[in-house]
Amino acid sequence: MMDFWRRYARNYGAVVGLVILLLVFAIAVGAPLIYPDSPWDMVAAPFMPPGEMDMLLGSDSLGRDVAAGIAHGARISLMVGAVSTVVALAVGVSLGAIAGYLGGIADDVVMRFTEFFQTIPSFVLAILLVAIFTPTIGSVVFAIAVVSWPPVARVVRAEFLSLRSREFVQAAEVLGKSRLLIVVGDILPNALSPIIVLSSLMVANAILLESALSFLGLGDPNLMTWGFLIGSGRSVIRLAWWMSVFPGVAIFLTVLALNLVGEGLSDALNPRLARKRGVAPA
Repeated sequence: MMDFWRRYARNYGAVVGLVILLLVFAIAVGAPLIYPDSPWDMVAAPFMPPGEMDMLLGSDSLGRDVAAGIAHGARISLMVGAVSTVVALAVGVSLGAIAGYLGGIADDVVMRFTEFFQTIPSFVLAILLVAIFTPTIGSVVFAIAVVSWPPVARVVRAEFLSLRSREFVQAAEVLGKSRLLIVVGDILPNALSPIIVLSSLMVANAILLESALSFLGLGDPNLMTWGFLIGSGRSVIRLAWWMSVFPGVAIFLTVLALNLVGEGLSDALNPRLARKRGVAPA
């Protein structure tokens, strides 16, 4: 574990990304303490610029605190990103493991099924799914998970194809282990590195998708989200630029941090790739 953190710390961008991500997480967790009132409450005059009175980041067209909206929106964005990623990983890892370990007809069926989902643009499919099931937090998570699992299945399939012929797998088969035990206990632990790296990028993509859906009015109308804040300020961008700029900065920093963390995880888990990129492993 110490070697892992030493390799991770050698990527300074990854360290910065981790600090930013921890800060966003702290704001999300502490939002009810920092801003105990509802972010929907009108607490000031409309269009109050940042820094006036108690409005750190200004107020919106209805007098709501933009900072409170960003803090509470962080909880929704991180929750949607994490839950949709977990669901997508569960589906993608399961199908990829089946295709990669069994091969043959099972591989063909799973890959054709995966390709079917990849022929439809992910954002368009997400919009269709949310529109069909009505915009709620559950439908948004479901839609993002549906469009996110195909890359996971492909990565896991490739890993299983390369690992299933290794000596330790053949030894497990000779010992009479069941296929399920071999997949879960022997192959999957050795295929976790690319899955972990991919998951951080999936969370970032999920946050972007949720923000885009909320921007278009397809988010949960009962929840304050970053995309909703940007969408509500687009018509008054010249009058109150802070309504859209600050939530946009929050999305940018969070997604950037997740990508930097993903790069750091890749360097720490794959020292050979880090060496090729010029990041010297410990």
